[in-house]
Amino acid sequence: MTTPTAHPPRAAADSRRPDRVRPGAGPMVLGVRHHGPGSARAVLAALDAAEPRAVLIEGPPEGDALLPLAADEAMVPPVALLAHAVDDPGRAAFWPFAEFSPEWVAIRWALAHDATVRFIDLPAAYSLAAAADPSWGDEEDVVAGEEPTLRVDPIGALAEAAGYDDPERWWEDVVEHRGEPDPRGRAGPPDGVLAPFAAIGEAMAALRERYGHGGHPRDLLREAHMRIRLRAARKEFGDEVAVVCGAWHVPALTARSTATADRALLKGLPKVRTETTWVPWTHRRLARLGAPPGRGSGGGYGAGVESPGWYAHLFGAPDRPVERWMTKVAGLLREEGRMVSSAHVIEAVRLAGTLAAVRDRPLAGLGETTDAVRAVMCDGSDVPLALVRDRLVVGDVLGEVPDTAPAVPLQRDLARLQRGLRLRPEPAERELELDLRKDNDAARSRLLHRLRLLGVGWGRPEAGRGSTGTFRETWRLRWEPELHVRVAEAGVWGTTVLSAATAKAESEAVSTTALAEVTSLAERCLLAELPDALPVVMRALADRAALDADVGRLADALPALARSLRYGDVRATDTAALGGVAAGLAERICVVLPPACTGLDADAAAGMRGRLDAVHSAIGLLPQSRELGGRWVDVLRGLVLRDTVPGLIRGRAARLLLDDGRLAEGEAARLMGLALSRGTAPTEAAAWIEGFVGGASGGGMLLVHDERLLGLVDAWLTSVPADAFTDVLPLLRRTFSAYEPGVRRTLGELARRGRTAGGPVRTETGVPGFGAGADERRADAVLPVLRLILEGERV
Repeated sequence: MTTPTAHPPRAAADSRRPDRVRPGAGPMVLGVRHHGPGSARAVLAALDAAEPRAVLIEGPPEGDALLPLAADEAMVPPVALLAHAVDDPGRAAFWPFAEFSPEWVAIRWALAHDATVRFIDLPAAYSLAAAADPSWGDEEDVVAGEEPTLRVDPIGALAEAAGYDDPERWWEDVVEHRGEPDPRGRAGPPDGVLAPFAAIGEAMAALRERYGHGGHPRDLLREAHMRIRLRAARKEFGDEVAVVCGAWHVPALTARSTATADRALLKGLPKVRTETTWVPWTHRRLARLGAPPGRGSGGGYGAGVESPGWYAHLFGAPDRPVERWMTKVAGLLREEGRMVSSAHVIEAVRLAGTLAAVRDRPLAGLGETTDAVRAVMCDGSDVPLALVRDRLVVGDVLGEVPDTAPAVPLQRDLARLQRGLRLRPEPAERELELDLRKDNDAARSRLLHRLRLLGVGWGRPEAGRGSTGTFRETWRLRWEPELHVRVAEAGVWGTTVLSAATAKAESEAVSTTALAEVTSLAERCLLAELPDALPVVMRALADRAALDADVGRLADALPALARSLRYGDVRATDTAALGGVAAGLAERICVVLPPACTGLDADAAAGMRGRLDAVHSAIGLLPQSRELGGRWVDVLRGLVLRDTVPGLIRGRAARLLLDDGRLAEGEAARLMGLALSRGTAPTEAAAWIEGFVGGASGGGMLLVHDERLLGLVDAWLTSVPADAFTDVLPLLRRTFSAYEPGVRRTLGELARRGRTAGGPVRTETGVPGFGAGADERRADAVLPVLRLILEGERV
């Protein structure tokens, strides 16, 4: 889609042509709505008619030097002007431009016609300072002596005066659809090109007369600076000046004022040193209202365009916009497998036109086309309609900025790595599967982990599907324009991604005091492959581990170390120092864990159970697992036999020993019998059951295949007194509700068959899967399949 801005250069234009419109007495002030296609079309027509020598745009003057880049063929909107404080890059502001933005159209027109183009808004140096000093920001007391004023929505006020209940629909009817191609291909209304701007200026003047600054006192400062810049342009170019600004500011720019008064308003304002550049923007970001998330925004304007894809279509369609839009929708739905024919398109266009006529609208808008698409192409369903909104009404469009645009060194290094790794930033969220045995995938993984360490959240790791091997990683990637600010912030750590990530890791290792945080940092350093930072982190980790005696923090730190060692083996990283720290940590846990498990309430016991599972898994991953495993088994046996340990933890310790083959089945049945004896309180017995067979740990299948354990549970449950049953029931429901539906169904069938007197639940011989003993022939049949699976994992 091309923006209709291809015009002959100014030298070739005939300045004496009779239809040329002169701006009369004073400059031509064109009040627009930011990102409005109708406003953009009207601005283009006005500039063509008046041919001013200078065009002034609402925007930060620091961007003047970057304006020529807008004519570069590599500059593809949507883009945004980014300004940030040099000493604090996180304090930033954006000024976004789309192809249908009136300001962008004016910039491109001026560059194509050799006209001077400048920004005239309040400098970003002032507005960014306001982000840290709200004493002169948009506060009601910023202007001394004025009464507090409610903020006014000028569009809403005019829409209400016109009898509209929807400001957006009023603006579209009056401005955005004004001059749009007729649905039948005829030209729009033959009004004068400047008449709409004059009408808007009069309406805004009436609003400003009634509401003053409308609850936006900072606008008075901005408008003072705009007038100063306008006076300077008039001294240079006379009245052959065009100003493109928000319609709200038109009365302030055309009213009488003195340079002395304007300078007095700006005198003494704080300011900061700034840097400015162009960055790519997205349609999705245009659809959000307000400043991007961050530590402070110093101005700019939030787009809040709910339908950037629709507006881009309106601006770029040469004729029959509704017909062309319905064709796009039909194409999208066909790609998604829906049966949409040309007859659907014709009927949807007719319905949209009929709805516009019934609603007294000059042209079918987004509301009418959406209603028509829902009724005709989506069979009244909002499910496929959501796809149309996501892909077309908003759209996944990412702008492009030429390489010649200014950028911090870290941004340039990141761009080089992205090109080399063929990892293109995209606005749509996508999943990326990496095989760490491949060099390119391993390099991609290192880059993404380093960026995460720097706070640049381009990708986030996800749980992989289809493989549990440590050589695979799954990432979910999505590039947001705000990440340019994060890159600028991270630039203080270094000029390359590697050096910056290394420096930040070393700084965090020195400043972090919590053991779990240092452990997590060590894991991230291994994943990001930062060999220079790892010794510093290891020293900090050893120091913190030696001083920390809290078993909870020690238990939380060990699993991360075990994961790091496992990944280090896959990535061929030397992890000898890390292994020593992990082994020492495991030894200390074996000493301090048993006394820490006594005298716990229900909540503390649940938390300790989770740590018990995590430590058990971690010790099995450590290189010294054989030596440490013996000590850990002794710890678990001690927990099983200690009466002062909560039943939840004793039951879980018994289950871990049983799963590892360190506890005979007969011994497990004896321990369960003791835990469920009449001398044990029902709530304590229920907690033991939850620890032993609860959750998604396979306890359900254990009961299915072990008749003795199921019989013990069944016998105990039927013997619980009625007055205690209500206390036990919530624990039991929590235990068994985590089982798979098939497991619960099988247990119910076994219980329904009954049990012998005083014995276990009775099972019938010959029922598949429930024989009297193990069927070795059937068990051996799965070995070839398991061999194929395991060999595939090692490939």
